[in-house]
Amino acid sequence: MRKLYIGVALALMSILPMTAKTEKVEIDGAVGKLSGIIETPDLKTGEKCPTVILMHGFTGNKNGEVEMGMVNALNEVGIASVRFDFNGHGESGGEFQNMTVVNEIEDAKKIYEYVKSLSFVGEIAVLGHSQGGVVASMLAGELGYGKLNCVVLMAPAAVLRDDAIRGMTMGAMYDPLDPPEYVTLFGDKKLGRDYIKTAFSLPIYETAAKYKGPACIVHGTGDRVVPYTYGERYHEIWKDSELHILDRLDHSFSQDLKQATGVVTEYLVKHLKGDGK
Repeated sequence: MRKLYIGVALALMSILPMTAKTEKVEIDGAVGKLSGIIETPDLKTGEKCPTVILMHGFTGNKNGEVEMGMVNALNEVGIASVRFDFNGHGESGGEFQNMTVVNEIEDAKKIYEYVKSLSFVGEIAVLGHSQGGVVASMLAGELGYGKLNCVVLMAPAAVLRDDAIRGMTMGAMYDPLDPPEYVTLFGDKKLGRDYIKTAFSLPIYETAAKYKGPACIVHGTGDRVVPYTYGERYHEIWKDSELHILDRLDHSFSQDLKQATGVVTEYLVKHLKGDGK
C-alpha cells in the first residue's frame, strides 16, 4: 500500500512539476574552491527540506547527464539538491593531475559540513555516480548513520582499485609498483602518480562497511566500465540496502536514464519524506 501511494505521488508530481530556486555557490574544498549549485523548492520562511548531495564521477562534472537527470527528478518531488565539481574538475580549483579519491573524500566532507549549516536543510542523503559512488560510500563509512539519512550509489566504480593494481586505468597502462609522474588519458588529461598510489591500496569496502544505515545501489548489466558485480558487493556489505540491477543499461544508464532516476527518486522520497519502510 505504501509503495502504491509513493508511486501515485510521483506520478502526480511529474504531471505538476514543482518550481525550484537555483543558486551558485563557492565552497572551500580540500585543495581549493569548489564550484557548486544549490536547487531548492519553494519554501516557507523557516521551513526545512530534505537535501541530496550529488557527487559526479571520474573526469565528470556537476552538470553531467546523470547528475542533471537526478536534479530534475528531485525538483519534481520537492527535494533540494546540492551538486558540485570535485577538485580538478569542471569549474572548481585545482589540477586534475593532483586529484585523488582521498582528496575527493575531503572535498565531500567540506561539502557535507557546508550543507549541514544551511538553514533550510533537514534530512541529508548523499548520492554518487561512478567514482562519486566510491567517494559517497567511503564518506558514509566515515560519517556514519545518523549524520546521513541514506546513501545512493549509481554504478559505483570500486573497480578503480583493481584497475590500479592491474596497472591500467581507462586504457592507459603503467607499472603499478612504480608509477610515473603521470599517465595521459583521453582528452590529454593527466592522471597523477598520487592517484595511482592511493588507489592501489584504497580500503573502499572496508571503509564503506562502517556505515550501518539504509542505502540503495543501482547498476546496469550493460556497464562495461564497471561490471555490476561491484554494485552487488556493496549490497552484500550493507545489510540495510536495496539492490536494483537494471537490464542492459550502461555505465551512464543512457539507454533509459529515466528508469534509473525513477528508481532512485522513489527510494529517496520513501526515506527522506516518508517513513522509510
